Amino acid sequence: MATLPGLPLLVGEFAFFGADGYTSGIEVILTAAAVLLVLAWLPPYRRSLRVPRILLASASLFLVAAPWVSALLMGIAMSSG
Repeated sequence: MATLPGLPLLVGEFAFFGADGYTSGIEVILTAAAVLLVLAWLPPYRRSLRVPRILLASASLFLVAAPWVSALLMGIAMSSG
């Protein structure tokens, strides 16, 4: 379930942050999120591997959502003046 919102966000962030050519620490976070998402899909589908798969996909979703949430919180803090 974490892949459904996580994959479009990940693709959108790669397109958004990769288009400007500015290199920052966000590429490391996005690459880590992509690796975690791939690792969530690699193991065979067994009931015993369900928890690690959910944890990997959830960690990937957290890494993808963190820049947007921090930008939103900074915007709210700046506008409250």
